[in-house]
Amino acid sequence: MSEKAKAAFILASASPRRKELLEKAGFQFDVAVPNIDESSFYSAAISAEQYAKQLALAKAKNVAEKFPDNFVIGADTVVDYKGEIIGKAGDEKHAGEIIKKLFSRSHKVVTAVAIVKLSEGIEIVESDTTVVFPKKMSPAQIAEHIKGGSWRDKAGAYAIQETGDEFVERIEGSLTNVMGLPMELMQRLLVDVGISL
Repeated sequence: MSEKAKAAFILASASPRRKELLEKAGFQFDVAVPNIDESSFYSAAISAEQYAKQLALAKAKNVAEKFPDNFVIGADTVVDYKGEIIGKAGDEKHAGEIIKKLFSRSHKVVTAVAIVKLSEGIEIVESDTTVVFPKKMSPAQIAEHIKGGSWRDKAGAYAIQETGDEFVERIEGSLTNVMGLPMELMQRLLVDVGISL
């Protein structure tokens, strides 16, 4: 029996945070990194929720094409700042601009989760939203955060599990959603398709 057959599903993501959340929950799964151009999905007319859903589904479908008989999970996290979609920072300057903006007022973190199994025609995608109320950051704190590099490869240029206590006053909604995978939603969707611990 192959490793693919033993696993409950395949996670279509390179994110170590998503992998860690699923491992902590006790799921058996494999990882396959999707190959898609995320920028091609962006449009000024699209909402953060729509954008995240399209990307999560595209990631899942991309990997599912190689493994049509497996359940494949795709996910995407973006930040919604007054209707503006904010993804990952391209460089230190960009990260600084994002942090100054996001930590001036509350913002929403949206994560979409998609489940696909091509051989059975299963295609589900839903999203979760958490409101983050940040603490005011001084220019020195922002500079230190940027210098530390923890902003790399993270929507909104910060990771709540690494800097949350320092920078976040409170949240309304799921903490794991802000970390990149809303486990409450994830577990409900998995149960819906017949996957449980």
